[in-house]
Amino acid sequence: MNSRPHRLPVVVLLLALVLQPLAQSPARPDTFRPPVRGTRGIVAGGQPLVVEAGLRMLHRGGNAVDAGVAATFAGSVIEFSHFAFGGEVPVLIKLAKGQVVTVNGQGTAPQLATRQFFEQRAAKGGTESGASGRSANKPGLIPSTGPLAATVPGVLDAMIVALDNFGTMKLADVLQPAIELADAFPIDELRVNYIRNTRRVFEQWPAARALFLPNGEEPKVGDIFVQKDLARTLRELVDVEKKNARRGRHAALEAVRDYFYRGPLGKRYCDAIEAAGGLMRASDLAGFRATIERPTKISYRGYEVYKTGFWAQGPAMLEMLNLLEGYDLKAMGHNSADYVHTLTEVIKLGFADRDHFYGDPRFVKVPGAELLSKDYAEARRRLIDAKTASLEQRPGDPLNKKALAQLVNQLSLGPSEIPPDERANDTTCVNVIDAQGNVFSATPSGAWLPSFIAGDTGIPISSRLQSFLLTPGHPNELKPGKRPRITLSPTLVLKDGQPFAALSTPGGDNQDQALLQVLLNVIEFGMNPQEAVEAARFDTQHLVSSFDDHKFNPGLVQIDRRFGDKVFDDLKARGHKLEIRADYSPSSAPTIILYDPQRKLIEAGADVRRGRYAIGW
Repeated sequence: MNSRPHRLPVVVLLLALVLQPLAQSPARPDTFRPPVRGTRGIVAGGQPLVVEAGLRMLHRGGNAVDAGVAATFAGSVIEFSHFAFGGEVPVLIKLAKGQVVTVNGQGTAPQLATRQFFEQRAAKGGTESGASGRSANKPGLIPSTGPLAATVPGVLDAMIVALDNFGTMKLADVLQPAIELADAFPIDELRVNYIRNTRRVFEQWPAARALFLPNGEEPKVGDIFVQKDLARTLRELVDVEKKNARRGRHAALEAVRDYFYRGPLGKRYCDAIEAAGGLMRASDLAGFRATIERPTKISYRGYEVYKTGFWAQGPAMLEMLNLLEGYDLKAMGHNSADYVHTLTEVIKLGFADRDHFYGDPRFVKVPGAELLSKDYAEARRRLIDAKTASLEQRPGDPLNKKALAQLVNQLSLGPSEIPPDERANDTTCVNVIDAQGNVFSATPSGAWLPSFIAGDTGIPISSRLQSFLLTPGHPNELKPGKRPRITLSPTLVLKDGQPFAALSTPGGDNQDQALLQVLLNVIEFGMNPQEAVEAARFDTQHLVSSFDDHKFNPGLVQIDRRFGDKVFDDLKARGHKLEIRADYSPSSAPTIILYDPQRKLIEAGADVRRGRYAIGW
């Protein structure tokens, strides 16, 4: 009898000793989803059927580029709330035995799109565009949507360039999932909500009304959604490739691009836009070519981080990393008040330079090497006050390695508010790493709801022209044939010359803020990829918006409620203007894929905020 009371505590103690390390083990993260792991390849994107399209290419022997192109095409069919076939897509690619390259899939402004045109339009009241005088067409603004908002569609050419130079498969292979999805797919909650919330705008355009309101009604979740005109267009492209197959793979792909950009399909596309009052003409498509370019890059604590050129905002994240290299972020503690304050002030400086210097390098001279130099970062770092939030916009003087503390005139144009159903509706993301270490990172975007459909082509048109400014002399001033400075920001990271990470996200101006935090979660705080994307985040709106009314919001920080009152009180005391949002806000939703060349391990995280998805093999 005396022995039993002594045995029970021993058993309890042994159980406690066993269970304690399990409860604390990093192998059991407290995340909504587990990390996705594989050894043959992982595809991550914005919707399960999109990811399956990419994985199908890996199963069939394709590489990461084949998979990325297939996923992008699939996304252009079923993610039409945020991205469609007439949009744009920048891509970063690294083949296992090659250098990192950029495929510039951002379209250009039509030749008829000038600052003077929109100034004259403003003087007339701004309603002659065929858009019925909706508020997106108020004087002083480039419209946020509709026929006047279009840049040349860059998706098809960018994907052909990627496939031709870095992929292995035929266009027919990588387009097949997209064709099947255009024939029929079960529509989801996100798309149904966007149709409901934007119908006031797109109902004015007959082709859009017929597509998004079949039988005159909003589709219900789970309804089989059909895009017969788009499916026919995609099949036309495949037929052109087949007819030219005897000439070789490259020639067949070139024939496809010519059929659209110089041929009958492109003419039908442009004729529909012109008939509705838009500025796009067939000659604009004929003069366009997606290009292969050198990316920008910096080193951060032994990692090489790559972004696109200064025609997009990505280099601003590189500037931010240069600034952060001077701080001991680990000592501050993850998501502490000191950490949030430091990152916020660094982000403000990076975006001040973006807003002041960035533009299409074919039209303006951007001091890129100087902006990304370590000396310039050291000078800029001196502007940061550890206890006080800056409320000024402070671009620097990179040519003289100085950090100017000056208030820049606000660049806001036109009215201060745009109705929610006409605001920019974001982006998606595609990331792929395969077993050989080939990497594809893209940020497909544009042609989102409420979209104008280009007649019987079934193609939603881009609305990226709104990213230009009408400010004379500004690097991002609207000019014919120029690319707007965009927010789209794929990311590729190497370690010791080997692939380490591919990451991208929707989120507009928030993209590089979210990607910065996710990458730091991995590099500085050792999080696995799923922990990194689910962790609480914040963003600052202390920048000139790249969309709509180009509003500047000094000091505003949008922050996830999970940071807690102690952090909020501290940040407010430093002068930050907080907008506390629900758990798992703000709305950027990254995917990230990590690659371990020693273990041949590929692992991914997909943000739960907006239905991101990853599948490994």
